[in-house]
Parts: sequence; C-alpha cells; structure tokens
Amino acid sequence: MIQFPAGRLDPRKFQDPAWTARGEPRAVVVPGPLDTLWFNTGSLCNIACRSCYMESSPRDRRLAYLTLAEVEPFLDEAAGLGTGLIGFTGGEPFMNPDLPAMLGAVLGRGMRALVLTNAMRPMQRQRPRLLALRPLAARLTLRVSLDHHTQAGHEAERGPGSWAPAIAGLRWLAEAGFAVHVASRLAADAPEAALRAGFAALFARLGVPIDAADPVALTLFPVMDATADVPEITTACWDILHRRREELMCASARMVLRRREADAPSVVACTLLPYEPEFDLGSTLRGALRPVALNHPHCAQFCVLGGAACSRG
Repeated sequence: MIQFPAGRLDPRKFQDPAWTARGEPRAVVVPGPLDTLWFNTGSLCNIACRSCYMESSPRDRRLAYLTLAEVEPFLDEAAGLGTGLIGFTGGEPFMNPDLPAMLGAVLGRGMRALVLTNAMRPMQRQRPRLLALRPLAARLTLRVSLDHHTQAGHEAERGPGSWAPAIAGLRWLAEAGFAVHVASRLAADAPEAALRAGFAALFARLGVPIDAADPVALTLFPVMDATADVPEITTACWDILHRRREELMCASARMVLRRREADAPSVVACTLLPYEPEFDLGSTLRGALRPVALNHPHCAQFCVLGGAACSRG
C-alpha cells in the first residue's frame, strides 16, 4: 500500500495545469474510447461518513438529483460512442427516486450497469422496483460499501447503527439473485492480505458469494486526503512509476452531474472531482473527450500512486 507523507500539502502544488511547483511539465491524460459513463445522481446521502471525499450528508444539496429525462440523451450519446458500462454514484444513488427508471433505461439499451450503494434504507425502500429489473439483472452489479469487515471498523467511518442495515441489504441483494460486489478501503495498520482474509470470513458467515481474493469483487480503495502532502505527477513519472496513461479513469471515463444552481447537466473528467470547475468539460460527451491535466491531489493519491479506478479493482 502507498504510504503518503504525514505533512500538509504545500500550497504551491497543484496550482498550474501545465507546470508543477518545481517547474516541471505536468502529466496530461489524452482520452481514448469512452468505456465507462458515470452519473452522479445527487449529493444527498442518508448518512454522513467521517472521510467522504464528496462530503455527502443528509443536508448536502450541492448536486441536484438527475432526472431520467436528463440522463437519457447522454445514454443515447454514449451508445453512439460504443460505451459499455454505465455507473451510478452519489451521495447515495437510491435517494434519487428516478434511479430504478434510469437503470431500466440502461439495461434496456443492452448496456451494463454498476450502482455504488451503502445498501441501507434508501435501497431497501426500492426493493420492489429492483426486483422488477431482475429479468435484466445479468447486466447489473451493485457494489456495497463496507468500510471494514467488522462492525466497529465500519461504524468508526459511517457512524453508530450503520452496520446492521448495510449487512441486511447486502444479504438481501445476494439472496434475491443480484450480482453483488463490495467496496472497502485500505488501512495503514493492516496489510491488504489481512483485510481480504477478514472479508472472506465475513462473506462465509453471511453466506454471500463474493470472492474476497478477487480485486474487482472486493475493491480496496486507497485512503484519500486532499490536504496531505503528495507528489505532483510530471511527464517523467510514467516511466519512473511504470504506469500507463491508459490505466487512469480520465482516459476512458467521464461523469455527468447537475449542480444545484445549474439549468442543465454537465460532464466532468472524474468521479472524484465533482466540484472543481477546472475539471468541468462541457455539456456533451464528445466535447468532454479532451486531455485532462493531473492537477489535483486525488490524481496522485487515488489514480497514479494508488492505482485505483472506480469502475474496477
């Protein structure tokens, strides 16, 4: 696991999209085919997690609920671009009353759908509408967020009382025949192998058919802290770190959202950067397929050094 320095971020870093604080050329990602299109269904969530990168909560309304009518034109455009996977994130996506209809629109077009959910009460209220999608469920995956394989570890992040409903939701999804994955996070005090072993034991106890050794079925994300001191990514880093630009999310994915004050949705470069105006790429998918400068700490922590992506392990 990447260990980031304990110091605070140098305020001179991540200021210029073309140059780093040291005057070196900043790395840029040129997009290829749009493999994944994400929709942020709104920033409202039923809980407030301790270190949510979105800062979502029951009171956060910075991003409005997307509607089915707003989503469908982007699905049509994505189909024309050959996009195969449509992801839904938030906030908690099931807070949005249009989510089941959006999933129906995706699956009805023959695309695959991925929903990131905490599996708590908002999802459980939608059980009948989810069950109605079961004939198309072979192309639907629900990724449940569990921040640890123990109740104490999970509730340290998500708050008291958050464990039991999440576990109930996870078990119901599996018992109902939906494809279920789990997302968790790496920890400074536990090696990855120990975390996977802990989750394997949990899944066995629950009778949930998830392979904890599979990095997609159990995705372990790096911890992110936009205030921590991390290196800026230069053009030389690709060879130094043995990374390929094509591996980063912004090479093959975009996200659609609507800000509360906006009249229409817009497309942003990354699921992790919904509020930064420099990562807003306009109102169409084709127009948004342009180079992205890695000018944010998340670009270093999550994608380049962390080696993570929201649509895979």
